[in-house]
Amino acid sequence: MSLRLDDIKAPVAQEMIAFEQKFRGSMKTKVMLLDKIMGYIVKRKGKQMRPLFVFLSAGTSGTINESTYRGASLIELLHTATLVHDDVVDNSNYRRGFFSVNALWKNKIAVLVGDFLLSRGLILSVENKDFDLLSIVTHAVREMSEGELLQMEKARHLDINEEVYYEVIRQKTASLIASCCAVGASSAGAEKNQVEWMRSFGEKVGMAFQIKDDLFDYGEDQIGKPIGIDIKEKKMTLPLIHSLSKTGWWEKRKVMSAVRGAEKNPKDVKYVIEFVKNSGGIEYAQKIMNQYHQGAIDILLQFPESNYRTSLSKLVEFTIQRSV
Repeated sequence: MSLRLDDIKAPVAQEMIAFEQKFRGSMKTKVMLLDKIMGYIVKRKGKQMRPLFVFLSAGTSGTINESTYRGASLIELLHTATLVHDDVVDNSNYRRGFFSVNALWKNKIAVLVGDFLLSRGLILSVENKDFDLLSIVTHAVREMSEGELLQMEKARHLDINEEVYYEVIRQKTASLIASCCAVGASSAGAEKNQVEWMRSFGEKVGMAFQIKDDLFDYGEDQIGKPIGIDIKEKKMTLPLIHSLSKTGWWEKRKVMSAVRGAEKNPKDVKYVIEFVKNSGGIEYAQKIMNQYHQGAIDILLQFPESNYRTSLSKLVEFTIQRSV
């Protein structure tokens, strides 16, 4: 039976509705152009997975309160800022099927919008003395930046091994989900060791989430991102890294040559995908993904049984089972 996000949200459904209003309020500004752009950003928000992790983590480890709402808003503000800036860096005109901010209002305005969002998050935390939450989230933003730069540095030479790959996805993807869970626990008044459990839980979820995302590149699902997009962008992901580690130098040389030519030649993309499938790269990545998934569930079982914990467990399943 497939999991429905609405069912998973059930224990915090009212909180999520209230959060929407509070979050919109945190983006208000008297500058008309900026207000218009903020309205556009709010309208195209996705599944709200990050706030959902915050509220379910808070309910699992303590009591949801006003600090939890501010923590969820802080994460959304700072994360949205990084996305706006990423679109400028990547010269991307689309995000989730909508025009990006830089596509509609140009790069200069987009950078300033990202700066505004960052400042709103900082002000929200400082004014309410949520310094613990601010520390958790700003640490994640730093890690995300470092992970992106590490990946860029390694992509130039295509020399990412498994150890470096794990560090890149831990920083780029897992650190954000880890911060969502840690913010939820901290805002709910959890003990320090429980906040750390939640942070570790979120990190393992994030690792599994990213490996699942990497598997889409090999056409394991008919829905999802276009097949081979990571290969075309010369991103070395786990299925390919593992497959290359198990092959001889001559075959490795041929595959790397195909990766370098993949952006312009669809036959090279097909060759790399077939190589990975025939070398056991898909199965290996799925095994590692399942290990992270199980590790996350094991941590979650340290918390008392509740509707929140059940939904949080289902949310982890949802991230692994998803087709987009």
